[in-house]
Amino acid sequence: MNDSLTSVKLSNGLQMPSVGLGTWLSLKDEVKTAVRAALDSGYRHIDTAYSYKNEDAIGEELQEYLKNGKVKREDLFIVTKLGLIHMEPKQVRRSIEMSLKKLQLDYVDLYLIHLPVTLEYDGDDENLFPLTEDGKWKTAEKSDLLQTWKALEELVDLGLTKSIGVSNFNISQVERICKIAKHKPVINQVECNIYWPQNELFEACKKLGVTITSYASFGSPGRPGE
Repeated sequence: MNDSLTSVKLSNGLQMPSVGLGTWLSLKDEVKTAVRAALDSGYRHIDTAYSYKNEDAIGEELQEYLKNGKVKREDLFIVTKLGLIHMEPKQVRRSIEMSLKKLQLDYVDLYLIHLPVTLEYDGDDENLFPLTEDGKWKTAEKSDLLQTWKALEELVDLGLTKSIGVSNFNISQVERICKIAKHKPVINQVECNIYWPQNELFEACKKLGVTITSYASFGSPGRPGE
């Protein structure tokens, strides 16, 4: 098969498998079964996030396959994302180190800012989505996406991730990052489907050298009203 159909060359030269296993809303037992089935079927691109609370289960399955020689680490493309409570620059390295410990890996292939939103960190790393009294997300008083991005760039320099990118960012947010970036975002992961093709965003990111990764391409049954 043509390599261009099975992988995408990112702006930093890294090859990313075109199709990956998404693990949002996957419980630990379910995600283990899914990862096994995916790896046995030839998948090498696995996508998770600190906020999904399933990195440890995924890590257990990855280690089983790596130790048994069923897959090689260099053939895997593992993606995880920064927790919304860890957007403060001083929290970024600690957050990826927690993810790496759960995944039982020395590095990930791609690390994303999950959302352009900073939630208040109360010292509890398990309180992923702190709420206000009226049930809304409790956002931090201060937030600086550019400083968060610079903290992600340090992770590349430290070898904790090979690539960095963003998720759910609009055009102006991606442009702001690209203007100051030492390591430019290689990916913007967004919802994209026939009802929301994101044509304008596609064109803008293409000009900036940022690849679009689509999620919920066939719908998202876990969301209210879908």
